Amino acid sequence: MSDLLTRDRLIINQKVKIIEINQEFKIFDEAGSEIGAIRQEGQSFLKKVLRVLGNYDQFFTHTLAVYDINGSKTVELIRPRKIFKSKVLVKDGNGREVGRIIQENMIGKIRFGLQGASGESLGQIKAENWRAWDFAIVDTNDQEIGRISKKWEGVLRNVFTTADNYMLEISPQVQGDLRMIVLASAAGIDTALKQDSRGLS
Repeated sequence: MSDLLTRDRLIINQKVKIIEINQEFKIFDEAGSEIGAIRQEGQSFLKKVLRVLGNYDQFFTHTLAVYDINGSKTVELIRPRKIFKSKVLVKDGNGREVGRIIQENMIGKIRFGLQGASGESLGQIKAENWRAWDFAIVDTNDQEIGRISKKWEGVLRNVFTTADNYMLEISPQVQGDLRMIVLASAAGIDTALKQDSRGLS
C-alpha cells in the first residue's frame, strides 16, 4: 500500500503559474517534507495551444494522477468535459475504477456526492460557506470523516502560508476504496470547479 494512503493529514500545494496549462501539485506531510505529487497527464499539443488561446477548459477532459514519493501511481482522477456540473472518475493506480465525485448543485454552498464504483452513495463533500475553501467530508450518516481546509494551527504556520496550500484531513477509520476517493477529493474539487469564479479559480 502506498504511504499516501496511510496518512491522516496531507498538505496540498498548488504550483502557481502565470499561464496554467498543466495543473501540478506537491504533497507534503505536517513537518513540511515532500511525500508525493499530483500531475496533469495526457494533454496533446493542440489541447495545450487551445488552453493558452482561450477559456475552453470546461470542454476538455482532464486527467490527473497522484504519485507517492517513490513515483508509484496511487490514484488517478478523470474529469470529463462538462457544460454545467462536473463529475470526477476516480481510479486506483492500476486503472480500476473505485468511485466518483459528482457535483450536485451550482448555486449556494457547493455539494459533491461521493459514489462507489457501482453508483452507491458513500457520502458527500459539503462546502461550509459560499466562497472560502473549507469543505466537510461526511459519510452516509452525515458524520464527518474528513475535511479540506485552508485553516490550520500549530507547527504548520511556521512551514506554510495559506495562500496556495490547503490541508486534507482523513479520519483513521476511512479505509479501502473510500480512502482513495477522499484522497482524490482535494485535487478533484479544484479541477471540477476550475470554471467557477467564486474564489476557486
